Amino acid sequence: MACGNGPAAGAHQLSDLTWSSASNGWGQVEKDMSNGDNQAGDGRTITIKGATYAKGLGVNAPSEVVYYLGGSCTSLATDVGIDAEAMGRGTVAFQIYKDGTKVADSGLMNAASGAKRLTADLAGANELHLVVTDGGDGSNSDHADWAGPVLTC
Repeated sequence: MACGNGPAAGAHQLSDLTWSSASNGWGQVEKDMSNGDNQAGDGRTITIKGATYAKGLGVNAPSEVVYYLGGSCTSLATDVGIDAEAMGRGTVAFQIYKDGTKVADSGLMNAASGAKRLTADLAGANELHLVVTDGGDGSNSDHADWAGPVLTC
């Protein structure tokens, strides 16, 4: 049963849910694949420094993906990093917002950083915002992955 019209109780792969809105610096936000090129569905397996993920979101900075939670969820856990398709380039920062408040930040990351685990407390949140910034140096090669994100409601 869903509370407040948000996701049902339990653990959900975020890429299995429908976002409220999504914006992306290059191409489309991709479900369960990397950003790829400029067309929808042209990504590859999500890969961060050799680690592969079957589930997740592939984006290119600057990007923002918003999910409506309706106060029904408690947390998000995800790995984040630059996708291998960026071929060693790209600089980004991953940020998670609970409504208008930042609740997690990866700090500046590049391809050498590998995957970083982010967790966020989302108790009572109406909206979840997943933001990727360009790291302050433009968006060239900023292919970023929200890898294996699990939302708990």
